[in-house]
Amino acid sequence: MMATGTADSQARFGQSVKGLLTEKVTTCGTDVIALTKQVLKGSRSSELLGQAARNMVLQEDAILHSEDSLRKMAIITTHLQYHVSILISSVEQSSDLQDQLNHLLK
Repeated sequence: MMATGTADSQARFGQSVKGLLTEKVTTCGTDVIALTKQVLKGSRSSELLGQAARNMVLQEDAILHSEDSLRKMAIITTHLQYHVSILISSVEQSSDLQDQLNHLLK
């Protein structure tokens, strides 16, 4: 009778160990899946960070180009203002000349 009790005890112990082992394997599998997801998320994060850095470089180039264009526009504006002042002076002189010519013709 003792042998039967021992066999039953060993069978229950075996089932208990088997259940615990199955539980641990399931937990380990779940942990591996979670770790894989985290690694993939991390690699996606570094990919997004790299893309953001590339976009920043492109924006910086656009800003530098815009600054250069604004400098050129300022130079052109200065030249145009100079030419406008010369034209105004010429119109005033032509008006004076026309007055003198009218005075001479009378």
